[in-house]
Amino acid sequence: MGKHIPPFDNKNQPIVDINDDVTPLCYFNQVRLSQGETHSHYVEGYESVIVLAGGTCSIKVSKNSAEESEEAITFDNIGQRASVWDGNPESVYVPLGYTAEIECVSENADIMIAGGRFEESLEPFCIRQDNVDIVQYGSDETKTHRKIKHVLGQSNADKRGRLLVSELFTVGVGGWSGFPPHKHDEDRIKEDGSKETLYEEVYQFRFNPDFGFGAQFLYEHEDDFGPVYHVRTGSVIAIDKGYHPSVAAPGYEMYYFTIIVGKTSKSLIQHFDPHHEYQVETIPGIKDMIAKFK
Repeated sequence: MGKHIPPFDNKNQPIVDINDDVTPLCYFNQVRLSQGETHSHYVEGYESVIVLAGGTCSIKVSKNSAEESEEAITFDNIGQRASVWDGNPESVYVPLGYTAEIECVSENADIMIAGGRFEESLEPFCIRQDNVDIVQYGSDETKTHRKIKHVLGQSNADKRGRLLVSELFTVGVGGWSGFPPHKHDEDRIKEDGSKETLYEEVYQFRFNPDFGFGAQFLYEHEDDFGPVYHVRTGSVIAIDKGYHPSVAAPGYEMYYFTIIVGKTSKSLIQHFDPHHEYQVETIPGIKDMIAKFK
């Protein structure tokens, strides 16, 4: 149903690799570079996006073909922030069948690479900070105040496959995210005619201040008791099924980098836990957020 990967030094190797035992649709790597250092990224069978959590890089994207030199595109000065707490992300989309050469041009760089299994090769493009789609909803009163920065979402749906990538923040200090509890683990039409789509999901958490912490809940059925994971900066959660709300401890701002990959659909449609669905009506802006995320 899911797993927690505690923080560790991955040495620029994938944290969630291709054909993962829980989330085979998803890929995740965190790469750290110093000025002048490079990293080559290629994942067969997956589209991907390179997101600068901090620092600045030059990224050259080349098609894996005999015409590679003619197909190369270089995106300069990707990344304009020191950390995820300092501004909007910048990123480069790497299609199926392409290699990306990443060079750090700042003193250092913190790079997040998200991937999703896909079958079609599209075109490379970059997302600058002004093109990030930002959604904010919830309230301090309901303990659900959060901000979502969509890197790959509906505003660029025509350019990507089934890979959705966002940065999510609990606004203020403490509070809930992924609430009311929801799931998206079946491609189905429900009895009332509405839909649910199957999407696997990978998160990496960070906290401000850095020694903060939170909890990730997982449970497969609305009447189940599932595992609860203690998450800290660098914790990774992989989810293939079930409801999955999370919470940040009081006094700490929580961030998580989200990789959400659909099996068949380009739109994420979630199903709320029937016990808590009524709270959709009590959380300001959540209905508009749900509609925009689809």
